[in-house]
Amino acid sequence: MSETTKKNHIALDLLAFVLLSFIAYILQDFLIPLLFAIILSVLIYPIVHYFESKLYFNRIVSITIAITFFVIMAFAVFTLMGFQFQEIVGKSDTYYEQIEKKINPILVQTEKSTGIDRKDVLNDEQLEIKEIAKQNSTGIMDFIATSGSILGDFILTPLYMFLFLLYRNFLVSFIYKATAKSCSRTKIRNILSDFYKVQQNYLLGLLIVMSIVGVLNSLGLLLLGIEHAFFFGFLASLLLLIPYIGILIGSLLPALIALATKDSYWYSIGVIGIFGFIQFLEGNFITPKITGSKVSLNVFASILSLILFSMLWGIPGMILALPLTASLKVIFDNSEKLKPIGFLLGGVQEKYFSNKAKNRLKIWKKIRAKNLKK
Repeated sequence: MSETTKKNHIALDLLAFVLLSFIAYILQDFLIPLLFAIILSVLIYPIVHYFESKLYFNRIVSITIAITFFVIMAFAVFTLMGFQFQEIVGKSDTYYEQIEKKINPILVQTEKSTGIDRKDVLNDEQLEIKEIAKQNSTGIMDFIATSGSILGDFILTPLYMFLFLLYRNFLVSFIYKATAKSCSRTKIRNILSDFYKVQQNYLLGLLIVMSIVGVLNSLGLLLLGIEHAFFFGFLASLLLLIPYIGILIGSLLPALIALATKDSYWYSIGVIGIFGFIQFLEGNFITPKITGSKVSLNVFASILSLILFSMLWGIPGMILALPLTASLKVIFDNSEKLKPIGFLLGGVQEKYFSNKAKNRLKIWKKIRAKNLKK
């Protein structure tokens, strides 16, 4: 292949990428519910299969029961969270007064030290918590509902889920026919199997991790005596839908409540510290242990995908980033042309560490093994 031909291929690939991104952005209102439906269909498929194979229910009946149960559970969770949020907003005047009492001495000291008028720093009308909550409550509830795009669009997503599960055999046959000239049936079957395993592993692992993190968050807040501990604990765990930064965002509100209701600033610092520690445990021990290596994306690729999909689709894009990138990796790994990109997205193995790092890792493993034997 000549140099000119290679350059033309690169240009065409870049053009195709730009066009696909543009189409994805324009059609986001159509694509986002559709993608959530595909992912959630994978999640509830084992339930549908159980009803069909073990209880011998009709396929339509099995799908209807599974989706109805899922929607009711999700709706109940978000409704309870909505009521709890409204209760917190109702106490915002009290919280504001308490926070103001604690912040004023700091501002007075700052005014004496720097000469900056504290009125320029703290404007009661602008920073009143009740007003902030009222002005942003719609956005907050929209965010929760978007994170619940696991509910997605109340009509479209469950409808898409029903149709995907109903016509699943037909759709698989279509994929076989559409790829008959380029790939063997066996290879397509393996790719579809990898798709299913990646999504199933990610989703089930995410639900388990969210439950564990929600319990740990709640216990930490209970130990500190923070109000609404379970609400804040599981709200932060729900924000794990946004990888890496979700739980840290979820720590800000209970930290403010701690500042308002406790007699020391250390409670707020303690809340952030506990949530940060749980974030460390989740990222380094809980998620890798539960999710395993089937969603084998390295941290750099995960963060880049998070940024790119958030730029493309906002919050829904942040939620979809990891499962979509993991699915793309399956395609890249099975394409000779795109295999290097799949390799780039994958987990970094020990053999790619520097020699010094490898030696340190070996020494650490030996020491750890000796300690475990003792």
